[in-house]
Amino acid sequence: MKQFGWMGKIAAAVVVVVMILGSMGCARRTVDRLDDDTVVDLSGRWNDTDSRLVSEEMIQDALGRPWLTTYEAKNDGSPTVIVGSVRNRSHEHISVETFTKDLERALLNSGRVQFVASAGERGEIREERQDQAEHAAPETIRPDFREIGAEFMLTGSINSIQDSYRGREVVMYQVNLELIEIESHRKVWIGEKKIRKFIQQRRFGL
Repeated sequence: MKQFGWMGKIAAAVVVVVMILGSMGCARRTVDRLDDDTVVDLSGRWNDTDSRLVSEEMIQDALGRPWLTTYEAKNDGSPTVIVGSVRNRSHEHISVETFTKDLERALLNSGRVQFVASAGERGEIREERQDQAEHAAPETIRPDFREIGAEFMLTGSINSIQDSYRGREVVMYQVNLELIEIESHRKVWIGEKKIRKFIQQRRFGL
């Protein structure tokens, strides 16, 4: 009789597990559209909000430093800037292209600098000019040697440090950017931004 009692308890436990799994499988999935400035941090990893806020804050800092007013005092017009490579040296996959586009947007929308296309974009444009030279009507061909050379290049890196213990984790992201004068290789601005996130894995029932 005791054997059947234990078997009954095991069978009941199996039934409960199956019911829980079944209820999880029947859970409905909903999708809500969010505004661009809504902050949602599900995993604790680098996300689109981090990219946007860091780029805006760092570009604002860069444009508020003496290099820009010094340039404006010596030259008639705004400096021409290009965004170079931003290296991902963190522990996770980060869409560096999204971050560089956020940097470009912040620079261009500031109205304080002129902005030129990246190396890859210039290659496409040059191919288009070559195609025009061969096939377009003469009066519509865009001539060569009219490109504007950049005077400053923005480069940088994204690094991270992890510290975890018993389901709790602190992740620190550090973004370093440098603005370099292309002709002299002189660094005119260095910026740094840190983001710290505390991630806690809670157990069921707690």
